[in-house]
Amino acid sequence: MTTETHDRTAETVGDHVVIAPSILYFGTPVALLTTENDDATVNLSPMSSAWALGQVVVLGLMKSGQTAHNLTARPDVVINLPAPHQWQAVERLARLTGRNPVPIEKQELYRYESAKFEAAGLRPEPSDLVRPPRVAGCPLQLEARAERVRPDATDRFLIVETRVLRVHAAPSIVVPGTDHVDPAAWSPLIFNFRHYHGLGPELGHSFRSETARRRVSG
Repeated sequence: MTTETHDRTAETVGDHVVIAPSILYFGTPVALLTTENDDATVNLSPMSSAWALGQVVVLGLMKSGQTAHNLTARPDVVINLPAPHQWQAVERLARLTGRNPVPIEKQELYRYESAKFEAAGLRPEPSDLVRPPRVAGCPLQLEARAERVRPDATDRFLIVETRVLRVHAAPSIVVPGTDHVDPAAWSPLIFNFRHYHGLGPELGHSFRSETARRRVSG
């Protein structure tokens, strides 16, 4: 028995096993970000590291990517949230980069593409308050502006704090007569350890929910 095998066996005692996954995408919504390039054209990029607090959405981006470059220079961005059935359009963007020349660390797996909307089979539509367009067909579109951009602890990524200025929602996912997204009607596209998923049936709701449905017994 080698030391490595012995160590691994010791780590499996108990209710858990110690692992060292290469990624920690444990399940976050996919977003399509539109930003403005130096020449006023549009970059469209998929990402899956975002979280919201109030009207602020925090984005985690590869430091060498075109989106990071754009947001460092120009703060406008649209955070478009696709539905599960749009996963193939997202995946068509996965190997593309708007950075030219392609960064060294991306050259093995990625290629440069300037016409990303066309490559993905998506189309733009005008925004109201920011320069980059929205992605037509995405049920939620958040017009936002980056207010703080800084490197992360590893200096490989950028942490971008964006303030949402306007929310566009498909009528089918809004509780009629309110400003609330209906969680029973809206299912984000989830990127779970590099696999695409939608949501399953509702299990329950928080005591703070403003859209709770009365359960019918029997």
